[in-house]
Amino acid sequence: MDPGEKGLADILVSNGRDIVKTDASGQWNLSVREDQAVFVIQPSGYRVPLNGSMVPQHYALVKGSEKSIRLPLWKDEAASDDFEALFFGDTQARGLKEVNFVMHDVVEECIGSPAKFGVALGDIVADDPELFDEISAGIGQIGIPWYYVFGNHDHDKAINGNIGADATFVRNFGPSTYAYEYGKVAFIALNNVFFKEEGGYKAHFTDDQLHFVKEYLKYLSQDYLIVPMMHIPMVACDNREKMFRILENREHTLSIAGHTHELANVFIGDQYGWKGDQPHHMFINGTVSGSWWCGIRDELGIPHATMNDGAPNGYAIIEFSGNKYNIRYKAARRPSDYQMNIYLPEEISSEALDTTKVLVNVFNGSSRSKVEMKVGESGQWIELAQTVASDPANMELYRLSDYLDQEVNGKQLDEALGWKMDYPSKSDHFWIGNLPGTLKEGTHKMTIRTVDMFGNTFLSHRIFRVL
Repeated sequence: MDPGEKGLADILVSNGRDIVKTDASGQWNLSVREDQAVFVIQPSGYRVPLNGSMVPQHYALVKGSEKSIRLPLWKDEAASDDFEALFFGDTQARGLKEVNFVMHDVVEECIGSPAKFGVALGDIVADDPELFDEISAGIGQIGIPWYYVFGNHDHDKAINGNIGADATFVRNFGPSTYAYEYGKVAFIALNNVFFKEEGGYKAHFTDDQLHFVKEYLKYLSQDYLIVPMMHIPMVACDNREKMFRILENREHTLSIAGHTHELANVFIGDQYGWKGDQPHHMFINGTVSGSWWCGIRDELGIPHATMNDGAPNGYAIIEFSGNKYNIRYKAARRPSDYQMNIYLPEEISSEALDTTKVLVNVFNGSSRSKVEMKVGESGQWIELAQTVASDPANMELYRLSDYLDQEVNGKQLDEALGWKMDYPSKSDHFWIGNLPGTLKEGTHKMTIRTVDMFGNTFLSHRIFRVL
């Protein structure tokens, strides 16, 4: 501290369960175990130190008989209630080769982003925590603070059970459950991967986490947006309703997760046990690794990694304004307006017009999206119906599997060209409709327009011929 400087009053400090507030001189007291992480909950308008990889140093690991810890905060003159943040799902790198995929496919295009910070939503690596240093050093080149969430592939494999499974994660990134504030938003990172003594894991909130969230919300005004961030989607937790009881009396909530390697917007209501006045929006973020870095490699040697729902690999850009938010999905190395794929035959006989379907995969679409089509400049807009489908292009990629099983010069083709794709999944971000049956012979332009739940409008086109 500078000479004569006082500590900050009314700052929240926690051990991951209990929360205390500093007194007028910045003093606080907490009971902690040896090697337990203690962290400050960064209040809006402040910032914490960063290490060389831009990882926030909002915490301290208690060692031995240590009795005094200082947790620094600085005023953030650039802070605002209007800001952007980046969210990466499942970078999931196996070895340095895939660390490089993360860098070239996504990180490099994020350099210069106006976002105030980023979050990696778990499965940072693929069962190799020794790569944490490499991947965080690369992500740090974006140049903004970067927070990390613990995933099921980020654990120490030598540990049986849940205690200590996150030890390497904690040494690199700090506590696996923590919180921080920016603007009118409270971000709460929760490690909801619970490793069982007999092996394997389940999605579960510990009693300490439930207590931490419940206590923390007591300090937050009702106009704050509460954003729990976790690796496994909240609905998969075996005790999700305990968390629901804590969150559902808040008007403004959004949860963000990864894990599924698909994009989804789920509105949690009675069917999941949520009893709030309004459904809770759970955003399942698309993944940087897409389909685990599977797929044919492109001219730069990077797999296309299309996810099993047909959405491209990529990341989310979320704009926050007070307690409101706007989610945009960004496909890796694609234009920002690349938001859908349109499936329609290139050539259609005039006799088949009235029975030909158009299918549209709107990557970040939801039940609150509107999707329409028109043919030509003077055509009428026709609303399409939401449906559940598998992505046709993904199915074609899956059908290449037999070819990739072959060998050339003693080397299997999937090793040379890229790993095989899984069978496509079913997804509800598809829309379907019939073509107008009165189109004349010749070349036509189809336009698809989608307006999402935030009012974002995107257009895409498809050229086809009537014979």
